[in-house]
Amino acid sequence: MFWPMLAIALGFLGLAVLGVLAIKVFVEVRRLGRQVADSSQRINRAAQELERSTESLARTGEALR
Repeated sequence: MFWPMLAIALGFLGLAVLGVLAIKVFVEVRRLGRQVADSSQRINRAAQELERSTESLARTGEALR
C-alpha cells in the first residue's frame, strides 16, 4: 500500500511543479510581449523622426540650389 500512495503523491507533486513552471513561463511571456511592443513603438517613432529629418534636409538642399 505504501508504493501506490508514494506514486500518487509524486505524481501530484510533479503536476504541481509543472503548474508553477507554466505560470512562471506565462508571466515571462507577457513581460516579453510588453517589451517587444514598447520597442516596436520606439522604432516606429525613430523611423518617423528620421523621415521628417530627411524631408527637412531635402527641402534645405533644394533651397541651396
